[in-house]
Amino acid sequence: MLIKGEATVVKHTGSHYLLSRLPHWDLFPAVLRGKIRLKGSNATNPVAVGDVVVFEAEVAENVQDAPMAEMVTAENPAVITSIKPRNNYIIRKSTNLSRQSHIIAANVDRAFLVITIDYPQVKLPFLDRLLVTCEVYNVPATIVLNKCDLYGPEHADMLAAFHEIYEGAGYPIIEVSAHTGQGVDELRNMVNGHISLFSGVSGVGKSSLIKALDPALEPRVGEISDAHEQGRHTTTFYEMYSLATGGFIIDTPGIRGFGLVDLKKEEIALYFPEMLEAAQNCRFTPCTHTHEPGCAVKEAVEAGDISYDRYSSYLGMLEEEGKYR
Repeated sequence: MLIKGEATVVKHTGSHYLLSRLPHWDLFPAVLRGKIRLKGSNATNPVAVGDVVVFEAEVAENVQDAPMAEMVTAENPAVITSIKPRNNYIIRKSTNLSRQSHIIAANVDRAFLVITIDYPQVKLPFLDRLLVTCEVYNVPATIVLNKCDLYGPEHADMLAAFHEIYEGAGYPIIEVSAHTGQGVDELRNMVNGHISLFSGVSGVGKSSLIKALDPALEPRVGEISDAHEQGRHTTTFYEMYSLATGGFIIDTPGIRGFGLVDLKKEEIALYFPEMLEAAQNCRFTPCTHTHEPGCAVKEAVEAGDISYDRYSSYLGMLEEEGKYR
């Protein structure tokens, strides 16, 4: 007997997928029918974790009321026939100098960008690219400052400056420690009942943080490489987890490079909230905020009302042509 339905992609491993009919957590395997390509997309993965897909599966008539995991097996997987329209998604260039792109996740209620002031040290241009992409594709973003138990008095000025820059730009920041539990309850309340993306570079503790939110989960946890203070990749595939307290988290492999996709240079400033607000008072429209006289954005940078670090990230995005590391 042929059954049809809709389900959410919760894991992608090569050409195989795991689906679940959220909010119920009942995993079953699936494969793609032929080649599904999104119109106008150069994405290397036409189906991403978080996508709602239409599927069909052949099942025995006498088990049609059983859980999907019992009706659909690896030997007899469901077939994904189409993808439902996305509410939003996060996308990046798939590799350095590549014209192709990779969809990190789709239909996300909020992105939690996990960073560390130190161990490893945060790279602000990378964070700003993530934030710009969230703005472009309508994904609300929260910055999660992890490993707060490791920061001493020598980090006080750095922490204060970071809060001033990003809270000044309008982004909420939550300080947490997966090791001590600081801020974990607050973070758990924020993800409860939602589909949340956890993203960041390797080594910032995403997997440890997910395990702190729900100790029953077993995301792979790695260590920091002493040579470069970079995290060793532990999460190999994009995967969604169901939290016992409610909600779903998409964990991503540690990202080393993040290139902007489908964004014209003259549009970039629109996705820096603090620059967008100041730009209303620029003498010229459009204004690149680089050389024009009477530029309110440059005046705000000089006055300290807009962070020079954020402005420097913006200039870097203007100058990049294919490279982004």
